[in-house]
Amino acid sequence: MNFIITATLDAIKQLYNEEVAESVINIQETRKEFEGQVTIVVFPITKISKKSPEQTAQAIGEYLVDKVEDVTAFNVVKGFLNLSIAESYFLSQFNAEILAPEFGVYQPNGKKVMVEYSSPNTNKPLHLGHVRNNLLGYSVAELLKAYGYEVTKVNLVNDRGIHICKSMLAWQKWGNGETPESSGLKGDHLVGKYYVIFDKEYKKEIDVLKAEGQTEEEAKKNAPLIKEAQVMLQQWEAGDEAVVSLWKTMNGWVYDGFAITYKNLGVDFDKFYYESNTYLLGKDTVEEGLEKGVFFKKEDGSVWIDLTADGLDQKLVLRADGTSVYITQDLGTAKMKFDDFGMDESIYVVGNEQDYHFKVLFLILEKLGKSWAKGLYHLSYGMVDLPNGKMKSREGTVVDADELIADMIATAQEKTEELGKTNDFTVADKAELYRNIGLGALKYFLLKVEPKKRLLFDPNESIDFQGNTGPFIQYTHARIRSLLSKAGYQFAVTGNQFSGISAVELEMIMQLAKFPSEIEIAAKAHSPASLANYLYELAKLFNKFYHEVPPIVKTEAGDAKQFRLNLSKKTADIIHKGMLILGITSPERM
Repeated sequence: MNFIITATLDAIKQLYNEEVAESVINIQETRKEFEGQVTIVVFPITKISKKSPEQTAQAIGEYLVDKVEDVTAFNVVKGFLNLSIAESYFLSQFNAEILAPEFGVYQPNGKKVMVEYSSPNTNKPLHLGHVRNNLLGYSVAELLKAYGYEVTKVNLVNDRGIHICKSMLAWQKWGNGETPESSGLKGDHLVGKYYVIFDKEYKKEIDVLKAEGQTEEEAKKNAPLIKEAQVMLQQWEAGDEAVVSLWKTMNGWVYDGFAITYKNLGVDFDKFYYESNTYLLGKDTVEEGLEKGVFFKKEDGSVWIDLTADGLDQKLVLRADGTSVYITQDLGTAKMKFDDFGMDESIYVVGNEQDYHFKVLFLILEKLGKSWAKGLYHLSYGMVDLPNGKMKSREGTVVDADELIADMIATAQEKTEELGKTNDFTVADKAELYRNIGLGALKYFLLKVEPKKRLLFDPNESIDFQGNTGPFIQYTHARIRSLLSKAGYQFAVTGNQFSGISAVELEMIMQLAKFPSEIEIAAKAHSPASLANYLYELAKLFNKFYHEVPPIVKTEAGDAKQFRLNLSKKTADIIHKGMLILGITSPERM
């Protein structure tokens, strides 16, 4: 609707002898209760007109109807000027722009962005929190790719530390040589099992020590198991062959398990970074900071930065014994990633419990004079809750990702079979369909909510063929593909002159026209939520169109039928493309 902005600027110049910036003109979609398609907010213009909002709107409306062929009528509601746009304009826009193969395709913008997500620990399987992280990271990466960025997806794996040694030690003590092959367990589940065993045995030891008179804190420090785990960590850092060999074996089991979960979730990575390779990084950065006066040493030799002037605290960046803390490692890893890829932006997809950590990290890098620090962004997201009793957990405390995926597919099967529409599907086709619906439901439910918000995930609510759900949008896509197949659809552009476009068809064109800007909005906000909800509105509008227009398949051949088939085809294409950005497959039939 750029022509409206241009014409309004002309109107202001002619009526009030003033040239104003384009930003003064605020146009929006007309609210459904008023006539028209485009609304100009007149209030900012009254400073120039020196007249009331109603008088200003009246004068500009008369000018636009007189001078602009595609503006056919107007009405004024207080300070809002509602414009009716010619049907021929929308038909021309649909034929020339929306039907073009390049519609909604952004050209490469020459900028590089890195999206880091998943970041698992190798002592346990992925859980529901990881699922939101993975789906969000993948979708944001796909959004930025669709918006023209060169995208690199990375995974920083936390594969070292005391928590890893806990699993290793428990396996040594109680594993009896158990392997994924001998147990029939996925490798990450097997290692997670021993992490839980360690915790149970550790708590028993703590209780014994407390019964002997030690405090909770003393018992936690003095329990033999934790002391053994600490020795094992020291041995690992010293390169002890037996410990390193066990570490490699058990981590290998976990990576094999993770690979299956990632494949089932439909996410991928271009590069993996491992904390075992990066935990010593950052010490050079600390030295650099000391030389620049950004950091300071305390009497015990520990290195700190004072961020109180920035509204934060003092922060330890290197221990007195010269060992690194998390922020030391993150400073070094940030530099390593930039050296490897030279990206313009680097997005960290990490839960909101780390908000403070990333504020500190980014601020330190800025103070160190790193030019690329301005491009760092923490995509913070809220926790996911489940209604009590809806789903079991393997460990009793968190919802396992593999179990969640399996339950979603099973629920999709149950609900789909209740509808009785898959009787003619092969066994393989049914399996694929249930998988697509189950995962579509899960992904859409988690992505339709703004990342920063905490959300309650109800598996049954997510698999519903009505309402704002993935299966509803998938079903709409399948319905359109079926319609096109029955009609023997062949692409052809209709003439711009035929008349009789209905109100719902006009709405459809306007909704389809928003697709490129919806990609832009979602990409800039690093949030798939707005795109997800746009796709829902599009699917809902198509269903309204489907029920209000005469049956398309039975309509006599001609421009009206071809136009409606084109409208349907473009809707299916945009749903398909938009859902893929969310990581969701849209079945051809359901």
